[in-house]
Amino acid sequence: MKPTLTAGVAGTREYLVDRERTIDFMGEEARVYATPMLVRDIEMTCRELLLAHLDPGEDSVGTRVEIDHLAATLLGMKVAISVTIAEVKGRAVVFDVSATDGLDTICRGRHSRFVANVEQVKQRLKQKRAKAGLA
Repeated sequence: MKPTLTAGVAGTREYLVDRERTIDFMGEEARVYATPMLVRDIEMTCRELLLAHLDPGEDSVGTRVEIDHLAATLLGMKVAISVTIAEVKGRAVVFDVSATDGLDTICRGRHSRFVANVEQVKQRLKQKRAKAGLA
């Protein structure tokens, strides 16, 4: 991890709410941003911010998501997800997150990630795969 990884580092990323990001179970007129897709986009936004502050061979994995999904966002709208590093404790990083669709604040909450050495993760997964008989 680089010394630039500190509380207060922030970023924003925009996403278009395309068909893939919407629910379909309430019919075409009710296609709105699906909560699982919002969570995925929050995770990707946080990960991308972190990557600029990590050393080669490091990446991060999500460990916790706490959000309130406050408002519906229609198919075709743009969403801006803003993330700010709230704290760094060793390899654990906590983000404050919020998102808006230009009309409403659609979510707010927190997301935690853990910085990991990619090769070490691959080795642990290889061992688990062998134990599970999936090798």
